[in-house]
Amino acid sequence: CLSRGLGDVYKRQILTVKEFYELKENLSRETKEFCLFQAIKKRNSYKPWYDWEDDLKLRDNAAIEKFKSDEKELILFYEWIQVLFNVEWKKIKKYANDKKIEIIGDMPIYVSLDSCDSWANEKLFLFDENKKPKKVAGCPPDYFSPEGQLWGNPLYDWDYHKKTDYEWWMKRMARAFELYDTVRIDHFRGFDTYYSIPYGRKDAVVGKWKKGAGYALFARMKEVLGDVDVIAEDLGYLTPSVIKLVKRTGYPGMKVIHFAFYGGAETTYLPHNHVANSVVYTGTHDNETTRGWYRGLDKKVKKFANEYLNIQTEDEKEIVWEIIRNAYMSVGNLT
Repeated sequence: CLSRGLGDVYKRQILTVKEFYELKENLSRETKEFCLFQAIKKRNSYKPWYDWEDDLKLRDNAAIEKFKSDEKELILFYEWIQVLFNVEWKKIKKYANDKKIEIIGDMPIYVSLDSCDSWANEKLFLFDENKKPKKVAGCPPDYFSPEGQLWGNPLYDWDYHKKTDYEWWMKRMARAFELYDTVRIDHFRGFDTYYSIPYGRKDAVVGKWKKGAGYALFARMKEVLGDVDVIAEDLGYLTPSVIKLVKRTGYPGMKVIHFAFYGGAETTYLPHNHVANSVVYTGTHDNETTRGWYRGLDKKVKKFANEYLNIQTEDEKEIVWEIIRNAYMSVGNLT
């Protein structure tokens, strides 16, 4: 039953059939739900789940059981992929850890609207009775984006999460720490307050700030998972309450060298203002490369950067290494 669709992967005999079935039994309920989701998606020409027929979109029990019966092999194929990933990833992680290399994984605060999470767990989100979002995520208008940022992710029903002792979050974080040594939580400020936009809007001009989960989620995380390594992505405009939340969790925030030369000597991104409990970056995935960033600086900012970083060369390759060297000189515990 495994032969169809597995092709050369199966022929390599990375796992015996017996080993596969034993490991398949260890897949979490959430992972098996994801395999079902992927199979339905394939049979629906990869359309988003909210465009499926109502019986599958709304998870009618009879329709789900019929699909499982009709598409056993396809579901099994996706379970094979998950089992194989787990086996191969454990090898990679062990190889890295044995060489004293630790892996940082990124955890987005939100999930996609077209995700297994939102399809299978509608109670976790601000959905109406037809599984349509009431509100979605984004950022309000600012100097850089006059219409704001409309991300479109479904927003969490934090009251419901609180009633469940944040069970879904605990499972999500526990799985992340199976895969990674450290987890960087993106858009950390959204746990303090988040921007709520009415669903159906074409921009983020209309929206309201709402109260997030706050410290309660992280207190629960400390109870369930213990003292785990988390990095709080605390970039952007930070209110006093966000700063207070990050400090209370004890998680290190982020210091980015690319941001350091625009706000005068007091900006917290300048290396002399760094604190030990922080993680220092030259730039992030949202930034230009360091070489491209430096090249694009205006004369005034570049002069400040050159003086501060003690750059005495015009060779851009060497300048990049000067910037990296300055990052390593920070008192931050991790660079």
